Amino acid sequence: MSKTILVVDDDQEIVKLITKSLRYEQFEVITASSGEEALSVVNDNHIDFIVLDIVMPDMNGLDVCRNIRTSYNVPILFLSARDQDIDKIVGLEIGADDYMTKPFSIQELASRIKAHFRKVDRLHKEWDELSPGKEKADAPLILNDKTFEAFLHTRKLDLSAKEFQILSILMRHPNQVLSREQIYEKVWGDEYGEINTVTVHIKNIRKKLGPEHNFIKTIWGIGYKYTEREQ
Repeated sequence: MSKTILVVDDDQEIVKLITKSLRYEQFEVITASSGEEALSVVNDNHIDFIVLDIVMPDMNGLDVCRNIRTSYNVPILFLSARDQDIDKIVGLEIGADDYMTKPFSIQELASRIKAHFRKVDRLHKEWDELSPGKEKADAPLILNDKTFEAFLHTRKLDLSAKEFQILSILMRHPNQVLSREQIYEKVWGDEYGEINTVTVHIKNIRKKLGPEHNFIKTIWGIGYKYTEREQ
């Protein structure tokens, strides 16, 4: 089944270029020129991925992302004309999965989106070996790879797609230390992006788990490991 991408930008020339490229790659594309229109589209359609401009006249992309994250875990890639680390960190902390700075390569954008879906497919295959039915019934943290849902003591966690992938990778290697580079390669691949992205996402996961659930241990100078022992 073809994936549906929502492209949100008030610059119609950019929208046309992105739309043409993504349709060439056999994606279905829906467009929106404002934040309000984007929220309406998300509520009325099944969207598999969102390309979202940050600077828009009525509602900026950060607020759109915050609003979407209250109900949906759809992957979001931010576009921004500002190349500041703080902007990237803020975007990732409120739930974005990726970030590109304008001007950008249309081909690179398409490649990142395709890479996301390849990794999701790979994750599903790998999780067949550790499906929810094979997990311990009394495990405090359970992931459902079919729906990308996570439950902590029956409480559903509001994880983004990338946060879910990182957590699942750590859980499939319990008590094994994984470096930031290893995690990045498994989730984002090694072509694009910044390694500090992993640190920001780990911080978000810990915040959503809560301070009393210290499943993810930092091994300073090396990386992270997952353990079910809550210390």
